[in-house]
Amino acid sequence: MDIKQRVLGRIMQWWGPRGGLAQFHHPTGAVGHVAGWIMGRRSSNVARNRWAVQLLDVQPTDRVIELGCGPGVAIAALATRAIRGLVVGVDHSQVMIRQARRRNRAAIRAGRVRLIHTPVERLSISDRPFNAALAVNTVGMWPDPTARLHELARLLRPGGRIALVSQPRCPGATAATSAAAANELAGLLTEAGFEHLRTEMLELDPPAACVLGHVAPADDAELVARPTARS
Repeated sequence: MDIKQRVLGRIMQWWGPRGGLAQFHHPTGAVGHVAGWIMGRRSSNVARNRWAVQLLDVQPTDRVIELGCGPGVAIAALATRAIRGLVVGVDHSQVMIRQARRRNRAAIRAGRVRLIHTPVERLSISDRPFNAALAVNTVGMWPDPTARLHELARLLRPGGRIALVSQPRCPGATAATSAAAANELAGLLTEAGFEHLRTEMLELDPPAACVLGHVAPADDAELVARPTARS
């Protein structure tokens, strides 16, 4: 274990289950800055985010949105793939937006990354639709996740891709906890109308689950919207 990992381990021991732990949900102030520093450097977080981006199969001209972008680790990974596209990061914490901005300064200057400070339930985007969407360990914090996923489906183009990731951080979490989380995410995606779902697992401690799905292609969407002719 190198010195950075030892420092992170001691910080996590100091952090404890009270008070500071809430800063991982909505980082604010100096303590929130420390939470973002941990989230951006913890090896399992970095591995989980890069893995999710790889599964999302982002193409060079894709437009991608991440809900709950945190300190911008996945945003950076997405931007290295969507080199002629656009990556939009959304977070309700101004502290996280600032850290994500620092981490992605060059891509922001180049116009390839845009960051939005807003709660997910107040998100309003009216420009061109997205090819893909990502949310890592944030769906459980959304008010009315099914409604949010319905809105996200509206923001995606027909055939658009989505990846929802959960690595349970509750005390005593196991592979069974991760499997249960994956089932919950799959249920939410099904309720929101996503299809062709599949689940992937990353062997961390505990495992990370990624549930992927698609918006119905244009032809399927037209069939659903078109009334059936009477015989």
